[in-house]
Amino acid sequence: MLSQLSVKNLAVVDQLELTLEPGMSSVTGETGSGKSILVQALSFALGSRGDSSIVRNGKEKAEVSAVFEVEKNNKVQSYLQKNELEDEGECVLRRVIGKDGRSRAFINGSSVALSTMRKLGSLLIDMHGQNEHQLLLRQDQQLELLDGYAKLDKQVYDLNIAVSKYKNVREKIETLNKNQDTILLQQEILSHHLIELNDAALEQKELDTIETDYKVSANAKSLIEKIAEILGQIDSEGGTNDQLVNLSNKLTKELEIDPSLSDTAELLLSSQLQLQECSYNLSNYLSSLSIDEQRISYLEDRLGELHNLSRKHNCGITELLKIKDSIKDKLSEIETKGGSIKGLVEEKAKYESDYRLKAEQIKQIRTDKASKFSKLVTKTMHELGMPGSEFMVNISDKKEGIYLNGSESIEFLVKINTGQKLMPLNKVASGGELSRVSLAISVVTADSEYAPTLIFDEVDVGISGAIAEVVGSKLKELSHHYQVISITHLAQVASFGRQHLRVVKVQKEDCGAKTTVEELTNDDRVQEVARILGGVTITEKARNAAAEMINKSA
Repeated sequence: MLSQLSVKNLAVVDQLELTLEPGMSSVTGETGSGKSILVQALSFALGSRGDSSIVRNGKEKAEVSAVFEVEKNNKVQSYLQKNELEDEGECVLRRVIGKDGRSRAFINGSSVALSTMRKLGSLLIDMHGQNEHQLLLRQDQQLELLDGYAKLDKQVYDLNIAVSKYKNVREKIETLNKNQDTILLQQEILSHHLIELNDAALEQKELDTIETDYKVSANAKSLIEKIAEILGQIDSEGGTNDQLVNLSNKLTKELEIDPSLSDTAELLLSSQLQLQECSYNLSNYLSSLSIDEQRISYLEDRLGELHNLSRKHNCGITELLKIKDSIKDKLSEIETKGGSIKGLVEEKAKYESDYRLKAEQIKQIRTDKASKFSKLVTKTMHELGMPGSEFMVNISDKKEGIYLNGSESIEFLVKINTGQKLMPLNKVASGGELSRVSLAISVVTADSEYAPTLIFDEVDVGISGAIAEVVGSKLKELSHHYQVISITHLAQVASFGRQHLRVVKVQKEDCGAKTTVEELTNDDRVQEVARILGGVTITEKARNAAAEMINKSA
């Protein structure tokens, strides 16, 4: 609920600090006193557009702050958390506009966009009057009101979960299908590559050695000649091996003279033994070599084949098996995606079926409750002094598809007088009549979740007497569920208020017109109601009538 309103330098208001109470508050004042300033100030605080003309003459800026108690308001709490606008059970909306026309908006001290403030404002206050905050004219709000009356909030929530799941799966399918041609081409190319690699009969041992094997085979003649020459120099009579043997024997004899030569003698002997071992190895290697032109030709062809594959896949020959395994994995992934499309299609059909079932159940309840709702609102409109009027909830099917909130559109239709046609609520011309229709709807939907504060601006235009008393009674009835602020010019309506605020305008030579709002005591309240009843001259009879009216309405 709205607990405090602070206004500074806005139009005819110099400075205003106002505390509002739960229940019904009546706002009265002389014609032209500026009763609508409260609506203007709140509209500005809730995000309506404003220009420099609303800044009080001679001032640099205008400022409006509205404090709301929101601790028990789940919708508001959720919105604040979603937008990271922390609160401690209170929500403060503040709006500032300079004489240059630039405005700023704040929620709980954080600067926000006007769209954010307007959205939050729609969750806090609903204004019934000729202004841009008439949520009741919006079809989404009309649907919400009907569903609240029909107690369909849980069913609609479940339906929207099914819609969200359906749309999510549908988007996945569309994405996969959109890429299907590319995927099929990729699959064809990968399959061709895999066939080539399979036909190549790759083995890692061969891949690791083939290049060396080819070099050896291609150069076998040269290797045989060079190795034979080396062996000849090592093993021939008087060759390197014989020389080392002779030298080793000579040095060994000298050990008898000088034993310190033993280490050197061992090194020389070791060299001779290693050379002999080298000779054995070279002999074995030489025996393994052969000049095989057929094998050379095979290795050359095979190496060419492997080089072609490695160039195609941009890798070394030794990595071809890894490439083959990678292609297998990619093909497996593509096949899995193909299977997933089938699974997603089945999943989509399941969510669609779930939606159809839930949507049909909701439609049946809406149709049944819409008829009862229409009759109750029509009855209340008659009680509010609108004989011959009629209200009807029109339900029409949407085009075939899956929709949030169901498969039908809701529109409130109304006719004000007998003989007229039912028309959409937003086509009703008279602001006063529209306000009473809004009041009737609000009374009927009083148990629904509505904005916690309702403002009725001149809801009693065009009525008087007994009907005015009915309007006041309905507003008070509504105030058992919501905070109600009624701006009125009728004593019968004003007398029902738990709190009574009076708007006063005074003319001052130094600063021009100035409007203030004051909370009335019991005695002052009797005086104000008497003024409304009696006009300029307030008689004792008017005071007694006012007191009786207030006591009766209590």
